[in-house]
Amino acid sequence: MALGVDFIEVRGTRLAYRRGGAGPALLYLHGTDGLAEWPEMLDELALGCDVVAPDHPGFGATPIPSTIDDISDMAYFYLDAIAALGLDRIHVVGHSLGGWIALEMAVRSTARFASLTLIASAGIHVKGVAKTDIFLIDPEEQAVLSYADPRRGEAAAQRASAEKYQETAIANRIASARLGWQPRFFNPRLERWLHRVDRPTLVLWGEEDRIIPPAYGAAFARLIPGARLTMVPRAGHLPHVERPDLVIPSIQRFIADAAP
Repeated sequence: MALGVDFIEVRGTRLAYRRGGAGPALLYLHGTDGLAEWPEMLDELALGCDVVAPDHPGFGATPIPSTIDDISDMAYFYLDAIAALGLDRIHVVGHSLGGWIALEMAVRSTARFASLTLIASAGIHVKGVAKTDIFLIDPEEQAVLSYADPRRGEAAAQRASAEKYQETAIANRIASARLGWQPRFFNPRLERWLHRVDRPTLVLWGEEDRIIPPAYGAAFARLIPGARLTMVPRAGHLPHVERPDLVIPSIQRFIADAAP
């Protein structure tokens, strides 16, 4: 589905987003690679949902304002954004960095949430279980580590090394560092507030995730009241890309069950 980019003003920032489909509102929050194009998964979800997929401030066509210094600022920005877009009873789906943003929003207010889906989410630290420090490796190595299938990883690495993607990759890495540099991709205070997530929550994790290991999925499922954990076989950090045959139906069934 080829969709044009729309813009909306959110507290002085011109937020870029794509929108398609019909049905209950679904907000998709992308990971550190940004949202260069409409992901294939969103085509399927748009068959039953009104899907809104923004570029985070600092990514893609959305500039980052001086008022956003960390992940807490980003959470408040998106709470304002969903109000500006007139979204209510929304199903929020966040991958990696996007999952972390969604959680930071949810512990502050779930008033406009219908459900929450976390795909390989960042945000917490599990003692004794190391994550890959994406700031210490190059984009090509990160691409390889993101997939369980070595062939897909190598193909992704070749795409990441293409000259036309270099400027975007640098911008994405700068924005990611602004939000998750210190400490590395987690908020030491988030875990203590996860009990405030009071909407149905689905945690999806690749069984072979080498960026954020599966132990983190189990931890989220334990810390969020009533959360449902689904492990995705033969998938790494991008289970929605690597195993859409399993991930998309899981999200669709979950949204149908959580619908008001």
